This record gives sequence, C-alpha cells and structure tokens, in this order.
Amino acid sequence: MKIRAAVVEQKDAPFVIHDDIELADMQPDDIQVHMVASGICHSDEALRVGDAVIDYPIILGHEGSGIVEKVGAHVQNFKPGDHVVLSFYACGNCENCLKGIPTRCLHYGANNLSGVRPDGTSHFTQNGKHVADMFDQSSFTTTTVVRERNCVKVPDDLDLRKLGPLGCGYVTGSGTVLNTLKPRPGQTIAVFGTGAVGLAAMMAGRISGCTTVIAIDIVDSRLALAKELGATDVINSKNEDAVEAIKQLTGGYGVDFAVDTTGVTAVMESSIKALAQGGVSACIAVTPNHIDLDTWNDLCVDDRSVIGVNMGDSIPQIDIPRLIKFYRQGMFDFDKTERFYDFDEINQANEDSRSGKTIKPVLIIDKDYQPEN
Repeated sequence: MKIRAAVVEQKDAPFVIHDDIELADMQPDDIQVHMVASGICHSDEALRVGDAVIDYPIILGHEGSGIVEKVGAHVQNFKPGDHVVLSFYACGNCENCLKGIPTRCLHYGANNLSGVRPDGTSHFTQNGKHVADMFDQSSFTTTTVVRERNCVKVPDDLDLRKLGPLGCGYVTGSGTVLNTLKPRPGQTIAVFGTGAVGLAAMMAGRISGCTTVIAIDIVDSRLALAKELGATDVINSKNEDAVEAIKQLTGGYGVDFAVDTTGVTAVMESSIKALAQGGVSACIAVTPNHIDLDTWNDLCVDDRSVIGVNMGDSIPQIDIPRLIKFYRQGMFDFDKTERFYDFDEINQANEDSRSGKTIKPVLIIDKDYQPEN
C-alpha cells in the first residue's frame, strides 16, 4: 500500500514528505499501525546529519504512537483497535534476549540499524527503489508495519499523542537510572543536559529516592522546568564551574552518579570529574565526540567508572507501563517537555529541537485523532 512519509534523501538534507512511498506487505508476525503521532529524537537528527549513518534515502522516526489496524496470523497479544507505543526490536531468541536483556540482543544492530527488516527485506520502497528504515519502525509515516516485539500496548484513556516518546527518549533516560545505575535512597545524582532524556533521568533519580538531584544546563528556562519536575538543585554551567558547584552541594565529595545526555566533550569529562569516590558516570548521547581520560588519575585512584547505556537497558513491555503508572501518580510528568507540531511542520519542529526552543517536539500525524478525555 502507498503511504505518506518524511524522507531524508541524503546526508544533511531536510525532510521531504512524499505521498508515493510503498509499504511492505504484512508478514504473519506483523502488525499494521495507523500512526497518530511521533516524537522527534536527537538520534533522528544524528542520523539525518550523518553523525551516525544507516543509509540514504531513509525514513526516520522511532518514537511512534498509533492504533493497530491489522494483525498477522501469528500475532497473539494485539488486536485491531489497540493503542500502542512503538520501540526497538529484539529477536527474543538469542542468549541475551533469553536472559531478559533485549537492549543487548546479539542481533540488535541488524534488527534496528541496518535499514532493512529483520529478514533482510525492504520496509519501504519508492518507484521500486529501496528506502532505508529505522528501528524496524520508521514512525515518520502515516502507516507502518512492525513486529509484535516492537509494540507496547498502552491504556486507551490516555492521550495517544503524548505517549510516543516513551518508546525511546523517556525510557532511555529513566531506564539508565532505574535499570542500570540503580541508586539507593539517600544517594546523589547529577544530570548533565535537561532535554527530554535528561529530565527523564532526573525524575527517575527522585523516584529512586536520591536526596540530592542536580540538573546542569546552560538554558535558564530548562533549569526552571527541571526544578519544577523535582531537581533539588540546578546549575547553569555557562555562569559557574559545574564540577566545583556540584562539590559544594555535596560537602566536597561529588555525586554518586552522573548521567551525561549532551555528548559534548567538555561536559562528558565534567560528568566524570564530578563523581565521588566509587562514583559512576553514564554517557548516553548519540555523538561523534570523544573524551580524553587519564585512566589512573580520572578513574582508578577514586575507583570511578564510566559506562555506556543503550536504551536505558529497558524492556519496553515492562518499563513503559511502569512509567505510565508513575505518570498517573504525578511522579513522571513527561508531557511538560512536549510541544505539538503538524506533520507538515517536521523541519520547523526539528530546527526548534536543535536550537533548544522545544525540548520534545511531537509530530501530529493524524490531525483527526481525538483523545477520549
């Protein structure tokens, strides 16, 4: 079937919406989803500009939310009419998937970042030519086809337009704290960068019981939102040295945990220098930048660690419903980061994300959708 989709034709090109993209036929374990909305993530931008590369032309988008239209004969847990959030695909059969760590699926790259479906076929074509996909999803489309393991069922009383970013940005930030760092009540955490991922990590720090939760950014309005969402302290690193400020807030010791979401070399290095004895910094941004580490003085002497985390070590089918419960209880107000844009405004939405004007742009793909409440 022909669908409407936003295509990036080549490296650093703008999004162009085409009406003649051919969607692959459904397979027995596929689900056809009518897209309602999709968040724009910094990973989409990294792939658009070429900081990371799958292929071109490509249809991006991996924070989609929609309504199931059809299910294949082998699909067991979904039916037409279900409201779903889309996330990454894991095979479910490899050693790591069977251990319950789908973010470390041994076929993760082939399944999500190869530009083709898990079986090697094209997800999309245009005039008979291959168009690459992302996350076996590509949510910058009016309709897509995904596997059952891409989908997470969500309550239909919630506004579906708000929920797509739970599939990546929010689950990545929160999962890095809840699943990977696992702070204990009373410990301390600093989050560098208060975009959607950083604010999710910060809120997860409060949920975990951290008694000092420090947000660092260079934009005062974002720091004000961080304070509203639960930061105990905020630092504008344009005006003061973040490492020294963190030490002053922690009795000179530094923090037990740090999360860098910026991917900026100096900031990533600061996240390590701000650690207390035995502290851990998680650097989770998609970035081409490198850091300079003296392994003895920066790490070994104070028993510090630096780790990378993919997708918050999440199991979307568990983590997303948990975040929705936190949201309902007023503990995870992710929607305060969002701003809606029409699908046709995708380039403006992306530019507003790049400039920092908007924390989490959400594209409204189905303008006729109305939430129940």
